[in-house]
Amino acid sequence: MIKLLSLLLAVVITSFTLGFAPRAEAANLDHGRQIFANNCASCHIGGGNVVNPSKTLKQADLEANHKDTLEAIITQVTNGNGAMPAFGSRLVGTDDIPDVAAYVLSQAGNDWP
Repeated sequence: MIKLLSLLLAVVITSFTLGFAPRAEAANLDHGRQIFANNCASCHIGGGNVVNPSKTLKQADLEANHKDTLEAIITQVTNGNGAMPAFGSRLVGTDDIPDVAAYVLSQAGNDWP
């Protein structure tokens, strides 16, 4: 009975969380592309990484580094990590970081054409 209740609670929480999670479809990918071009491309041109070649924005590396969700990319961009600086205080538009995160995921899914 406890396992069933735990499972039911997990389903409810997951459904609630997914219902409010940012969606790539709702993002403005053109805006994300502009943000990326102006703030990210110098280190991540074409989805690469000039500072750390093992941490590219290619799908396989995003997955290997657990950065393959909107939430993970938003956190990375906002707070920075390692050699990557935080952009949370630089990208202050309401949709700047979610849009660039959606753009990165869309490009990774298309192998950065």
